[in-house]
Formats: sequence, structure tokens, C-alpha cells
Amino acid sequence: MHAAPAKRHPPQSAWRLYWRETLAGVVTALALVPEVISFSVVSGVDPQAALYASITMGLLMSILGGRPAMVTAAAGSVALVIGPMTRAHGVDYIFPAVLLAGVIQVLFGLSRLASLVRYVPRSVMLGFVNALGILIFMAQVPHVLDQGSIVLVVFAVALLLTWLVPKFTTAVPSPLIAITVAVALVGVMGWQVPTVADSGQMAPGLWHFTQWNVPFSWQTFTIILPTALSIAFVGLLESLLTAQLVDEKTGTRSDKNRESWALGVSNMAAGAYGGVAGCAMIGQTVVNIDIGRARTRLSTAAAALTMLLLVSVLSGLLAIIPMASLAAVMVVVAIKTVDWQSVSPRTWQRMPLPESLAMVVTVVITVWSENLALGVGIGAVIALMLFARRVANATLVQRQAPQSPNAPVQYTVSGPLFFASSHALAEEFDYEADQGRPVRVDLSAAQIWDATTVAALNTVARNFRKHGCSVHFSGLNARSRLLRSRLKNHV
Repeated sequence: MHAAPAKRHPPQSAWRLYWRETLAGVVTALALVPEVISFSVVSGVDPQAALYASITMGLLMSILGGRPAMVTAAAGSVALVIGPMTRAHGVDYIFPAVLLAGVIQVLFGLSRLASLVRYVPRSVMLGFVNALGILIFMAQVPHVLDQGSIVLVVFAVALLLTWLVPKFTTAVPSPLIAITVAVALVGVMGWQVPTVADSGQMAPGLWHFTQWNVPFSWQTFTIILPTALSIAFVGLLESLLTAQLVDEKTGTRSDKNRESWALGVSNMAAGAYGGVAGCAMIGQTVVNIDIGRARTRLSTAAAALTMLLLVSVLSGLLAIIPMASLAAVMVVVAIKTVDWQSVSPRTWQRMPLPESLAMVVTVVITVWSENLALGVGIGAVIALMLFARRVANATLVQRQAPQSPNAPVQYTVSGPLFFASSHALAEEFDYEADQGRPVRVDLSAAQIWDATTVAALNTVARNFRKHGCSVHFSGLNARSRLLRSRLKNHV
């Protein structure tokens, strides 16, 4: 008779991993709830609807998402684009707009267009990160200033604990300790301070399916389409940039196309069970990976389940958490979010001026508009324009004087030839001095990139012929030769 095999347990390191990831999820949930509630006010939906939408998104993204440990929920950037439609037409149009946005995001991911995020320059990424740190910090100010000295005490205690506890132990996330101490301190002292309950309705209960209350008509489509496009692309941009940031912080790679279509599926589900959209939450993601030290999908699943528990069963406990303690946690998050090396004097002395300018513009536009997508979009355009200007200045046209009266004039063109460098290309040749001579233009050190360059070369040839010159272009590589032959007679 054989003895029953002993029950196998995960090794101690695995249990530590499960414990760390679960606690990180708990802390992330506590950081998420007040943010989601405040953003629900901006979008014009019931706070509980936004919370249930966030729970739905969190659970689905923990399974389907392409970036483990990245937190997805109802976000402020998305709320900002939903708000105008809600105020103009009512909350009933949110559900169809979110569904359409989800479809757009799914198509974007399945079309493998997420790789376009690599064209966002690092200077703009740094501007995005630094602006986000500033916005996170600014969002906490109303919870602390002009709230009285007691709130300042609670904030200071929670801030010190959040900052100092990791220097002594990382067994329990410091925000969890800070929030627990703050709740106990307020309760023991009998202080009256603003709490989570003051941010919105927190009645216990489970979520239900969102009702479709608008007609299926062309008018409905024209109302929701602009908002759906904004939801889709703001959500994609913020999620993909956050995924790229997490990739850098963790030294791992994410599947951004998977993240895109998973976000679309999650938004459609969130719309059905809450009527509000979302995307990656970079502040809470920093809480999860930096403060909670999370690295797996377990942390985001734990965050969603903790939110479900808090909202459906423990709403009374959640309601008594002081807002000042959550503000303290988010201030630490803001400090950790900013890339301090990018704003150090030593970096500014060494960084090329165009890159510094692109970063500053991104920060200023983002903080001014409170719209991450707008800031990144304008910053990227400026960065690309400045880059094009620098590259255009690298194009060089050199003339070699002929060795005899009848010898051909030799021009050498080097550098990339595209719209920015080609507009002035025709002005670099000396047509008067070369009157009546044969001209050879060597393009072996150049590359033709677009139709603007082909048109510029046509202008050069035409100008030389007007001055009685025969002109021959040589040295074109295969790609340049093919492009010129295709467009020569059409531009």
C-alpha cells in the first residue's frame, strides 16, 4: 500500500510574491477609489457607476491586457472629453459613445497600429511624465489647503509614514500603514475631517446592466462620434505611453497591440456595467509598481477585487478614510512620477535646446489644459518640426569648379532630401556661373524621401536648361531611383 503523496505547497518565495502582489493591489484600490469618484463628477455620472466600471475594467485588463501590473480604470483624461457631451445631451449618450470608442480601440489593436507610439520622442515622454507628476500634486492641494490645522496634521503624519516606512521595512506597503494610522488617529482623537464619504454616494450594493435610452438613429451617431473618437484616442495614447513608461521602469516589454484591443473590450464591458470609459491610470500604476513593488497581473486583479469588496460590502469602512491621508499617498506618487534627472541643471546644460524646448512645451500645455493627449500631441509635433529643421540643415550642396573650359561642372549633394530640406534645394546651384556648360549632380551621398524632393530636382533640371545647360543626375540608390522614376513626370 502506497502512502498518499504529500501535498505540495508553493515555495516560500512564491508565497512572498503572492503576498506582495495582493497588498500592492489593496493599496492601489485605496488610491483608486477617491480618484474615480472625483472623475465621475467631471464626466457627469453617478460615482458608483464609475466605480463599478473601474472594477469591470480592472478585472478584464488583468486577464486580457498586454502590460502586467498596469492599472486601468475610469480616468480623468477620458472624463474630460465625456463631460461636454454629457452637459449638452445628457448621460444617456455616454453608453453608446463608450461602446463605439471600444470598437475603435479594438480595431486599432487588431490592425497593429499601436507601434506608432514609438514615434513619440523621449523628450515628449519626459514632458508627459513630469506634467503628470505636477497634475497629480495639484489635484491633492484642495484636500489639504484651507481645510484647517487638523487636516494638515493628518496629512503630515500620513506623508511621513508613506515616505519613511520603506526605509525600515517593505513587508507591508507604506501607504496601507499610513492610511490605517490616519483612520485610527482621527477616530481616537474624535477629529472631524473630510473623508471619502464626502466625495460621493457610497451606498452598498452590486452593479447592474446599463440601460440603452437613446434612439438608434443617424442623429445619435453624429452626437456620439466626436466624443467616441476622443475617448478612443485619448485612452489609447495615455495607455500606450503609460505602458512604455512601465516598460522602462521594470525593464520588461509589453504587447501594446494586445493592450489596445483589450482596452477596447474592457471599455465596452465597462460601458455595459457602468456607462463610463477609462484607460491606464499612471499615478495609480506608479503606486502599484513603485510603492507596492508589483510586477504581475495578480496585483491589478487584487485591486479590482478589493474595490469590489470596498464598494459592495465594506463601503462603511471605505467611507471613513480621511481624504488627507490619500492626498499624502498621492503626493509621494507625484514626487516619484517626476523624472528629476531630466530637470537637473546638469542635464539642461548638456541637453540639445530643441529637445528641452519640446519637453517644456509638453509640460506647459498639459498642465494648462489638464489634457495629457493634447500636451503630448502638441509636444510631439513641435519635437518633430525641430528635428526636421535640424536634419534639413545637414543637407549640403558642394560645387567643384571645372578643370577646363569645356569640362562639366560637378555638384555633390549629401544628406537626407525631404520636404524640409528640399524646398531651398534649387537655390543652392549657381545657374548664372554655369551658363551653357554640362552639369553633373552626384547624389550618391543623398537619399530621396518624398515627392517634394523629386519636384525640387525637376526644378533644378529646368533652371539649368533655361541657362543652356545639359544636366545629369547620378549616384541614385535603388530606392531613390525608383521613387524619382515614378514621380518625375507627375510633380
